[in-house]
Amino acid sequence: MAAHLETWSKEEIRAVIRFLNAKSLNPTEIHKELQSVYGEHVISRTQVYHWCNLFETCHSDLTDRKGRACFITTTSEDNVKRVDELICQDRRLKLHEIASSLEISETSAHRIVFDELGYRKVSARWVPKQLTDNHKEQRLDICRELLKRSKSSRRFHGHTANAGGDFLGYDVTFLDSIVTGDETWLHHCTPETKQDSMTWKHPSSPVAKKFKVMRSAKKIMGTAFWDSRGVLLYETLQPGETINAARYCQTLDKLREAIRRKRPGQLTNGVILQHDNATPHTARVTQGWLEKYGWEISPHPPYSPDLPSSDYHLFGPLKHELAGKRFDDDEELVDHVRKWLQNLDGSFFREGIYSMVRRWQKCVDRLGCYVEK
Repeated sequence: MAAHLETWSKEEIRAVIRFLNAKSLNPTEIHKELQSVYGEHVISRTQVYHWCNLFETCHSDLTDRKGRACFITTTSEDNVKRVDELICQDRRLKLHEIASSLEISETSAHRIVFDELGYRKVSARWVPKQLTDNHKEQRLDICRELLKRSKSSRRFHGHTANAGGDFLGYDVTFLDSIVTGDETWLHHCTPETKQDSMTWKHPSSPVAKKFKVMRSAKKIMGTAFWDSRGVLLYETLQPGETINAARYCQTLDKLREAIRRKRPGQLTNGVILQHDNATPHTARVTQGWLEKYGWEISPHPPYSPDLPSSDYHLFGPLKHELAGKRFDDDEELVDHVRKWLQNLDGSFFREGIYSMVRRWQKCVDRLGCYVEK
């Protein structure tokens, strides 16, 4: 059996189609003849029908009627290489742009990009800030320090992490001493996410419509402090009230009283407070309060909302809970959030504190870059 021709021009293929069509071969027979000489991917049968119809209407030009080149369906090694080169030059290229540049069909471009080269098009991930080398070094140093403190020969049953293939035991004393907290805005109306609004449908079902909803202007500032056993303090600011160092120290007074009541002996054993570097948290008045009661501050690198568990473990699910709901007033919103916090299982908070160990390890593995999950 003769070998297939590996190279050809689009004009050559159309000329052969015109010749065989003039000999009264039908499109199916012409397609088989082309495949026997040029290979099975030479051109689709639909394209053969298209050109046969053109030639039967006295069309003699070997270009498309609209002046566009006819695309030949092929996944030759040369085209695979050329597609890869195009994508490496511009990773935002669209399939129709690739097909147009190489004069191949979009079907072939799709097959080359996804099946032959294994590319997948994904959206860029938004990060809080472009970290400098100094920022990354600070994140590395702090995470290494926290990892060192979290490692222990004592292993807490049911809560282990795998870091680089080595078993990592959690120092329960250290992790259970951590009290973490932060502030977040609570809106009277939080829009439902696109993912939450997805519904099942048949091909014949009507298209679902979703009207754009903006977050309400009415909102309150909520503060929550918690540890591995549950919520210690939840409060909200009064309308017009702002958080400054003096107001934050009042919150810390309430937190200290809550720890005394809910965690007997914790104040004596020591409290490790984890909060971010917001101005009220680092002010001289706040530092004086912390020194007065002997509370240790867990180091927190700048521009690092991916590391404290309040941001990703507590407030994320809270915003998901509020999505799509409307509240008539502050009291209704505050009460709903309080009930939601009270109904959370104890394992939720334990996992939130212990998951920080995995985050610290991933930050180290990523050389200080942001941790997504």
